[in-house]
Amino acid sequence: MRRLLRGLLAIATVPALYLLAALVGALIPAGGAGRPADGPVTVKLLWSPIHYDFLLPADAETRALFSFAEAAGVPVNHPDVAWILVGWGAREFYTTIGGYRDISASAILKGIAGDATVLRVDALGPVPDPHPAILTLYLTRAEYAALRASIARDITGAPALDHPGFSPTDAFFPATGPFDIFRTCNVWIGARLRDAGVGTGIWTPTPYAVTLSLARSGETGS
Repeated sequence: MRRLLRGLLAIATVPALYLLAALVGALIPAGGAGRPADGPVTVKLLWSPIHYDFLLPADAETRALFSFAEAAGVPVNHPDVAWILVGWGAREFYTTIGGYRDISASAILKGIAGDATVLRVDALGPVPDPHPAILTLYLTRAEYAALRASIARDITGAPALDHPGFSPTDAFFPATGPFDIFRTCNVWIGARLRDAGVGTGIWTPTPYAVTLSLARSGETGS
């Protein structure tokens, strides 16, 4: 019984240490020092309990970058589109449709040990402002161009997956790079922001780590 209890305690300790490391990683600054916080380009982050997505303003350059998604039914160039949603994540885990109860054990294990990655692209109209699930960043035009270029490096140009999306207008596309427990979708968000000169924590594996690191550096507008 004692061995069993010690084993259970050890198992419980692993996620606790992971979350503690995420907290530390969020508070250690990495880049963005001294940048202005009032740039003319608004970029948003859309929160879910396990994941952040980018909401990129649908200007001409951004529409052009994601025009490949039109063939998959994403209405990138529709005149009513105001935002292009972009997310990155583990292929099997991210593409699971439904609630968290629908995610298989194999998807979870692949997400921990390593999986191929996908980009999710969607086209949205205006979003409420303020919104409790949205963080707002203000970038200079040069910073936004750098963010867009950083995201572009993860576009493979491969056709969309033959897989249903989360909405009638989104699609999943093969992406570059592996996914694992140390390189999560939220780590990807932090890395892309740092490429644009936005201050984030050095390691942001959870949504809370992203939120905390941006609040610590004073980057968010709401």
